[in-house]
Amino acid sequence: SEAAPRIPAVTAHLVEAGGKRLRPMLVLAAARLLGAEGAAMANAVRLAAVVEFIHTATLLHDDVVDDSKQRRGRPTANLLWDNQSSVLVGDFLFARSFQVMVEVGSLKVMDLLSAASATIAEGEVLQLSAARDLATTEATYLTVIRGKTAALFAAACQSGAVAAGATAAEEEGLRAYGDALGIAFQIADDLLDVEGDEGIGKNRGDDLREGKLTLPVIRAVAAADGEERAFWRRVIGRGEVGAGDLERARALMERHGALASVRAEAGAWAARAKTALAALPAHPLREALSDLAGFVVARTA
Repeated sequence: SEAAPRIPAVTAHLVEAGGKRLRPMLVLAAARLLGAEGAAMANAVRLAAVVEFIHTATLLHDDVVDDSKQRRGRPTANLLWDNQSSVLVGDFLFARSFQVMVEVGSLKVMDLLSAASATIAEGEVLQLSAARDLATTEATYLTVIRGKTAALFAAACQSGAVAAGATAAEEEGLRAYGDALGIAFQIADDLLDVEGDEGIGKNRGDDLREGKLTLPVIRAVAAADGEERAFWRRVIGRGEVGAGDLERARALMERHGALASVRAEAGAWAARAKTALAALPAHPLREALSDLAGFVVARTA
């Protein structure tokens, strides 16, 4: 196809725009923590590539769905090329991920990574259906982020454990760690959309402009009076975002303690991630994973 020659260019661009990749590193850390070496570590490397292929494919598709123009401070692939190229390259990366999974030869790994891929899609569809709906609940929000973000974190950690031949307890510990880490990561990312420094690569206000019901918005809406609800209906419900609206939204969140409570929520999920590591053997990488859980929340401090 006409898009085929663009596959290397598009993927290289997106990797550069995203910076260092967390999810594939989780695969490798989980496997090494549990003593993988030789053929087992080689399979872990393949699985890290699979996880990165899946993640990159979802980013390409998300930017088309959201009509995004920037990702982490850089132009999106669909802006530099076109929507058709982005969708086709995303499809190619999904297909390639399953080819590499087959090379690993583990039915269990194929099961958990294919299930994660389906869950990611379900999470994105749920987020799309909840967009601009001020009745969205915290339970729905949690389902969305557990699907679109935490599912791949959990699968990355669990697949590394499977590659290393982990016990059932070790495998579950790493899966639970990845799930909680992914939730903490996404809650922190949603906070950065409101109050982050754009120098770190997060484009402030994107979620607000796209009508996404993030946790800070949900909590501010729940506490809003009549005048404030009219503001949220205009900005979120009708998508009419003007000059100064991001600052007012942040002020309303501050007034009702939404930012502080959401920051605490992210910290609680990071603490759950650290607790899940207790099932794993003592190792410098276990401490590094614990530090990572703290870091994803510290970004919002």
